[in-house]
Amino acid sequence: MLSLTSNALKPLSSIHNTFLFRTKPSLKPISACYIPADPASSQKQQQVYQPFRPPPSPLPAQFRTLDTNGRLEVLANRLGLWFDYAPIIPSLIQEGFTPSSLEEATGISGVEQNQLVVATQVRDSLLQSNTDPSVVSAFDIGGAALLYEIRLLNAQQRSAAAAYIVARGLDAAGAQELARSIRDFPRRRGDKGWDSFDYTQPGDCLAFMYFRQSREHKNLSEQRTSTLEQALKAAVTENAKGRVLEELNAGGEEEGREDDGTGETVRVPVVRLKIGEVGEAKTVAVLPVCKAEEREKGMEEAPRECRTEGEFGVVVAEKGWTRWVVLPKWEPVAVLGKGGVVVSFPDARALPWRTNRWYREEAILVVADRDWKEVNADDGFYLVGGDDGGELKVERGSALKERGVEESLAKVVLVVRPPRDGSDDQLSDDDWE
Repeated sequence: MLSLTSNALKPLSSIHNTFLFRTKPSLKPISACYIPADPASSQKQQQVYQPFRPPPSPLPAQFRTLDTNGRLEVLANRLGLWFDYAPIIPSLIQEGFTPSSLEEATGISGVEQNQLVVATQVRDSLLQSNTDPSVVSAFDIGGAALLYEIRLLNAQQRSAAAAYIVARGLDAAGAQELARSIRDFPRRRGDKGWDSFDYTQPGDCLAFMYFRQSREHKNLSEQRTSTLEQALKAAVTENAKGRVLEELNAGGEEEGREDDGTGETVRVPVVRLKIGEVGEAKTVAVLPVCKAEEREKGMEEAPRECRTEGEFGVVVAEKGWTRWVVLPKWEPVAVLGKGGVVVSFPDARALPWRTNRWYREEAILVVADRDWKEVNADDGFYLVGGDDGGELKVERGSALKERGVEESLAKVVLVVRPPRDGSDDQLSDDDWE
């Protein structure tokens, strides 16, 4: 059932009276005081606005009025010094040219274009860092290839390296080695002889690189002596020269060795692989890797033959294997035949000589020759199986002979330490130019 309810309507007069007698809120008077503007702040606000000024042209003044064809002609005929016409290259790139089209029009290859532009930036940074004008002017003729090689150094290092390049008359290859040695020096902290070389001297950095390379050659070898002579020639400080001379006069007796705590020395090269060293190496070796805990069976099952095939040098092994390592073809690695193998150890406690604490905590790779099993050298080192078929370990030849062991699993030819991941040689934001 539907029910309706009616509401009585109020008379209009009552509503009118309600609005008529409603009290209005009282308004407070507005008061304000005048605060005079600070003349200094108003002057600062006026200085905020700066009229638009177009960015300076990257082109030297003598080339700004030339049209596109005129600039192409300057590049094609190399009119002027290399750092004068190098800024033309990015200006033409902005207009739509590509490195390949510029090469067709001017005969300057894409590689050389990049070299010219980067070398010009390096030269500008030398001028900004107040490098001796006579040093900078020495690169006016054919200096682009030299300055390009020091591009990754910071401003201070560039200035010192440029002075050393001029003083020693280095070529592009020498400048590349110099820059590489400067960048590599900090991460070699802790290596033998490191404290004797001065990081602020480019020559000492280069000398230490040669000093370290000499330890990768056999004792009393011509390569080792030649490398140490290069280190002596490159060294600048007296401490560095003295350290190299000490190594030369020692006749190689301490090369590649470490004290074992008993006065004896270790006759095996111990090197630290540096970051990027494999990529920069001219030749490399690919070797199978087995773990120490895989024991004798794992080492014997590792492939013996690994060769390259075809025009692309595809690496082919005689059988499948899961673990490989690529190492620079140092002399001990280069002389390995088909018996080369690498055994990985979780730390250096497997080595029979005394090591530093941080050294013991590092993983190591032991490169060995399975074709050389006879224990014939007292001061040599050999891979043998552990007691009761335990993990592989490294033993000294004299210790094996005392126990009557005449044959090992392989002779150790090299110990490789891992790259040290440090930031000492990294460029800060302020160093980039």
